[in-house]
Amino acid sequence: MMSLLYTAGSPFARAVRIVLSEIGLDYEKREETSIPTEEERAAATPTLQVPTLWDGDLTLWESGTIVEYLLSTYPQRPEVELPLARHAFRAEHLWRDKLTFSTIQTFGTAATTISQLKWTGVGIDGNAHLERSAAKLAHILDWLDEGLDDRDQGFQPGCVSIHDIFLAAHVRFVQARPLGLDLDLARYPKVAALLERLDERDSLKSNPIWWWEPGVIEYGQDGTPVF
Repeated sequence: MMSLLYTAGSPFARAVRIVLSEIGLDYEKREETSIPTEEERAAATPTLQVPTLWDGDLTLWESGTIVEYLLSTYPQRPEVELPLARHAFRAEHLWRDKLTFSTIQTFGTAATTISQLKWTGVGIDGNAHLERSAAKLAHILDWLDEGLDDRDQGFQPGCVSIHDIFLAAHVRFVQARPLGLDLDLARYPKVAALLERLDERDSLKSNPIWWWEPGVIEYGQDGTPVF
């Protein structure tokens, strides 16, 4: 059986879980609720990160690689009004799609870097690297908003793409963390409209991101944090 190793707080892992839900795949949920040792992480992946996917004899890590594999390997899709994209990247827009996705992943990396250092007691103010990471978020959102054709479409018109899903996971991650960041989504009306539509999708509702701060180890059924 397919299985996924992840932490509930990872936006990268949340995006993979959303894609699994969109495709309609059953899988074993191997959720980490405590910080694993280096040896435990290394047994799953040399990058010491989550998510990690096992599908038969195949082991995959890095969220972008995982979802590209899922879309190319499992063509089935549940009947929904706006379907999941058939492929990660469109052949006719290959490099545009790849660039957009890598930029969205850069947003996620910057956001999680800020979060991880905040968890260790290092804030944005006065830290040049984190200040640059925070500025990067605004520049990326501005570029992505310009790249959307209109308020009623995602990054691949007529479907929900991995670009849409990962952006939603990363932005909502920032908003669910006490990071001292205000993304001011009103400045990016097309991005804001896209995320509001996705929030109503069953796959995102069934894989929520909740408020988090140091000391939270799990959540109740209603999302109440347990310290």
